[in-house]
Amino acid sequence: MTDAAQPKDNALEDILADADTGGRVPTQGFNKAALWYLPLTWAIYQLWIASPLPFMLGFGVWNDTQTRAIHLGFAVMLAFLAFPGLKSSPRTRIPAVTWVVAIVAAVAASYLWWDYRGVAQRTGNPSTTDVVMAGIGIVLLLEAARRSLGLPLMGVALFFLGYVFFGSWSGLPEVVQWKGASFNKAMSHMWLTTEGVFGVALGVSSGFVFLFVLFGSLLNQAGAGNYFLKLAFAALGHLRGGPAKAAVIASAATGLISGSSIANVVTTGTFTIPLMKKVGFPATKAGAVEVSSSINGVLTPPVMGAVAFLMTEYVGISYVEVVKTAIVPAAISYVALVYIVHLEALKMGMTGTSRMNPIKFMLGAIFIIAISIVIAGGTLFATGLIVDTIYTAFGGAALYVILAIILVAYVAALRYAAQGPDLDISLESMQSLPPTKEIFKTGIHYLMPILLLMYLLMIERKSPGLSAFWSTIFMLFILLTQNPLKAYFRGQSNVVQQVRNGFSDIAEGMIAGARNMIGLAAAMGVAGIIVGAVTLTGIGQVMAEFVEFLSGGNLLAMLFFVAVISIVLGMGLPTTANYIVVSSLMAGVVVELGAQNGLIVPLVAVHMFVFYFGIMADVTPPVGLASFAAAAISKGDPLKTGFQAFFYSIRTALLPFLFIFNTDLLLIDVGPVQAVFVFIIALIAMLLFAAGTMNYFMVKSKLWESAALLVAAFVLFQPGFFLNKLQPEFEQRPGTELFQMAEAADENASLRVRLSGENINGDMIDARYLLPLGPTGPDGETRLFDSAGIEFRDEDGKLYVDNLNFGGPSEQLGIDFDWEVVELDVAADRMPKEIFYIPALLLLLAVWMLQMRRKRAQDPQEALA
Repeated sequence: MTDAAQPKDNALEDILADADTGGRVPTQGFNKAALWYLPLTWAIYQLWIASPLPFMLGFGVWNDTQTRAIHLGFAVMLAFLAFPGLKSSPRTRIPAVTWVVAIVAAVAASYLWWDYRGVAQRTGNPSTTDVVMAGIGIVLLLEAARRSLGLPLMGVALFFLGYVFFGSWSGLPEVVQWKGASFNKAMSHMWLTTEGVFGVALGVSSGFVFLFVLFGSLLNQAGAGNYFLKLAFAALGHLRGGPAKAAVIASAATGLISGSSIANVVTTGTFTIPLMKKVGFPATKAGAVEVSSSINGVLTPPVMGAVAFLMTEYVGISYVEVVKTAIVPAAISYVALVYIVHLEALKMGMTGTSRMNPIKFMLGAIFIIAISIVIAGGTLFATGLIVDTIYTAFGGAALYVILAIILVAYVAALRYAAQGPDLDISLESMQSLPPTKEIFKTGIHYLMPILLLMYLLMIERKSPGLSAFWSTIFMLFILLTQNPLKAYFRGQSNVVQQVRNGFSDIAEGMIAGARNMIGLAAAMGVAGIIVGAVTLTGIGQVMAEFVEFLSGGNLLAMLFFVAVISIVLGMGLPTTANYIVVSSLMAGVVVELGAQNGLIVPLVAVHMFVFYFGIMADVTPPVGLASFAAAAISKGDPLKTGFQAFFYSIRTALLPFLFIFNTDLLLIDVGPVQAVFVFIIALIAMLLFAAGTMNYFMVKSKLWESAALLVAAFVLFQPGFFLNKLQPEFEQRPGTELFQMAEAADENASLRVRLSGENINGDMIDARYLLPLGPTGPDGETRLFDSAGIEFRDEDGKLYVDNLNFGGPSEQLGIDFDWEVVELDVAADRMPKEIFYIPALLLLLAVWMLQMRRKRAQDPQEALA
């Protein structure tokens, strides 16, 4: 495949290269070969360690720490080779000095691989060589991150390193001072243990993320990105503002295979932005629509810019649970953005070959998404039943039967696709697309590896790494065979040449995937420095005290300041590093201060909160990198594009506040039927919020009508707000009933407990906590210990915390020893909160009737559309 026809100018190519793959492209000789073979070798290495072959052959078996070291060694070496150090550095050759530094960096980064036994034997007593290698490694890792990601992440890491070494300086405010660390202690913590660089983040990068990035790269190399883009345009291009609506949907599809908002902008924006401008969107708004939809691509399961896999490690829940919590906010945010585009088209007087009024749009969107979810879920569920039936019928031979069925289905899909021409890759082709049905049939086989990935993750519950490995192997098979089989079915004579092209596509896809991982792996390593600094210094507690001081103890003010700090921390950082930084610093702040204010939410909701606002940094000026990429395509002003994108993304910024106070939006403790109801109500509420902020519903809204729509949206999102004013949400019970209530609670329920006591800093804490209970057990005391990791003792008729499991749920919540159980909160018996939907819907009906009357008076024919 070739993308020569894509209209990318030099500025756009530079932005993409600087952000993802590296701006250095040697033209000849050894240097060119090095930047071809090294990424390819890295990709092969990652496939090797993910496969069962090392264990079957007894060769190339390394532990997790060693594989992380090799992974980082490849990344830092390629960062120096592929990314020029300065603007004046050569782009077409690699200087000899750069080669020397790159090799030294790779040796230092892989130190824990080639001297693993020695380092392990010297644990707690590092040698001079250990410390020197650690110092060199950290310096060169920071430089690799600067080259591949720019100054922001390096600057944040240097700030935290400075705090590690100089945090004891008397010139600092007493509240932020700590005892400081020696060079030996800091280097040992950061480089020679799994508390720093080689911690969870780099482990996720090596074990899961690389394979998903590689899978996405191979899928794009096969033509899936172009297929999704054309499909979206064919389905929506005929509507008002069709190219803009197609841009939103195309970015949603691209988000399945990309973990970068900038890559999303460049991949889809190259086509969508010029077409949006052609139908009447100003350059600023065209770029902003693309930026807003590309940001949402990172928030959309299953990959979420690799954050989904990090969240499983940090929060301690399954991957399926992470996907479940993320799906509703992402879906309603996307639909709301399509609706915003629709309202913009109405305000600008745009027309299409087909028009749809807002009510029809709402109902259609709800129907299409519901049907899509049902079809996708039904397909996966049915596949699971078929697989179980095959295993029952064929026993040990079942795997071969399943592979044969997949092969037959794949060949049938290709034969169907070969009946029409392949999709052209050019801007001109977007303006005269064939019918949606014709486009759909050309790429049915692209859906098969995605369904396989989803099946392995969601039904078989395989690990993300194993699921991505087998899906990637399927993609390699598709790249090798799709064009030869199409040529055969079309009766062409170039089948052998197409096989050669297939091998070339495989190599190019693997190289592109590896080069896309350079900055990401470097970011994971540098983020480990930041996490190491947090664990070494305890600065997380300082951040909590700082936010508490700013907010004055007000809950909403606290959440607002956490949101602002998360945006500031996330500026200029790639998605994964962004999440690691903001979650390490701010998630604990929300948990601690929220508990003191009576706000108790599951940890995954807190992590989603800071993640959403960290991602908003990609939009927000002055750093918003995605906005700069879009402006390079639209030729609009980058700052104006960023501000417009931020306005469009207000709906995304609203969601975290909503699901903090209403965890139903994250489908936490929500059944299937209730989940559908929650989705429909939340979608209507989000569309009303969009209409209110856009000041346009059926017609241009009056000020009080916009306010009424916003009130209706608020009530639909948070019906319990007004009910809590009328009836208390909880009743209090004595703390001595803890064990009885824990024993009687339902499976996987949680117990809301008020505790008070002195923390490690000598401060008195009086806060509420949510203790998970897990499966039912023989008694409440055992259940609390097994699921919440906490034990209590009885002293004079009062219960006190007696023991905490290190790293357990209770310890992570910040609970400490000897705290007293003051009281328990149980749900009060009161009217259903959904009763408040009635006045909200009546208010909506009143606004709709008034606006429809004005609409009929203005244009009777338009009102019937």
